[in-house]
Amino acid sequence: MKHVYCIPALGADERIFGKLNWPEGVTVHYLRWLPPLHTRETLESYTHRMMAHITHPFPILVGVSFGGIMSIEIAKRMPVQQIVLISSITSHRQLPWWMRACAYMHLDALLPQKGSFRKRLPLRFFYPIQNFFLGARSAEARKLAAELRDAVDAGYLKWSIHQVLHWKNDQIPAPVAHMHGKKDRIFSIAGLHPNEWVEDAGHFLVFQQPEPVSRFLQKVLHT
Repeated sequence: MKHVYCIPALGADERIFGKLNWPEGVTVHYLRWLPPLHTRETLESYTHRMMAHITHPFPILVGVSFGGIMSIEIAKRMPVQQIVLISSITSHRQLPWWMRACAYMHLDALLPQKGSFRKRLPLRFFYPIQNFFLGARSAEARKLAAELRDAVDAGYLKWSIHQVLHWKNDQIPAPVAHMHGKKDRIFSIAGLHPNEWVEDAGHFLVFQQPEPVSRFLQKVLHT
């Protein structure tokens, strides 16, 4: 029996994995994001707290976007069988230019620190732009994206965005299988070398196009 731990995208939860078909002989567990202890909690400290919820030895980690970054950080600190990345990156060198620019200008410091984004009307005007960058095209995908945005805590969001923008990693601590959409507008395809590309797929690949993702999982988890 293989134990797979799924780590969702930034601010997301296990619903983004809800359309996948998993291979037989796999037990799937879902890790949920934790509130940061404080604004300056290190990624190392946070990673150790996430690891405490992994209760099986030598697991397989499936990470989406920031969840892929967290998968790599976990694998640097405990032995894992495999890392499966979906819509993610393996190194800070693969961060797109606009993220590096935001990090250089410390634009994440402008984000609010407290509260929820629920019912903040001005932000709702940006939903179509956010959906465009996510690649959330179907009504179901847009609905889920809106629910996740409305529920995310501002402190967690600010902390997480800071960790992505300022991530420093060049290690690949375990075997990696990587799937990426060719129209990903968050982690752009320049400089990426995934095992499989998905044509006409954006950053919301795992929920928007679950069929190729399921086939990929069937293949890599059986090897």
